[in-house]
Amino acid sequence: MELKDTVNGMLSEDFMQRFCAEYWQVLIRREKLSKMINAYANGKLPFEPKCSMHILIAQCAAMDAYLAILAERAEIEGIDLYTGRKEE
Repeated sequence: MELKDTVNGMLSEDFMQRFCAEYWQVLIRREKLSKMINAYANGKLPFEPKCSMHILIAQCAAMDAYLAILAERAEIEGIDLYTGRKEE
């Protein structure tokens, strides 16, 4: 899945669809940030970030925490993060 695949969910009138789109957007961004951190650590990043590795790692950790909160909330509310529908 790519960010562009989440646009319809973000524009949906259904809060469960928007919720799932938000989850997937954060997950996609977190995965890309993780790849960037790994490339930076291995000297393979095609540019030099102005911020430190520490800041990037802290951002990734915050995204992990937010994803965990969204997943817990989805479980509590019975939302299937794959379909955006109530779990039965």
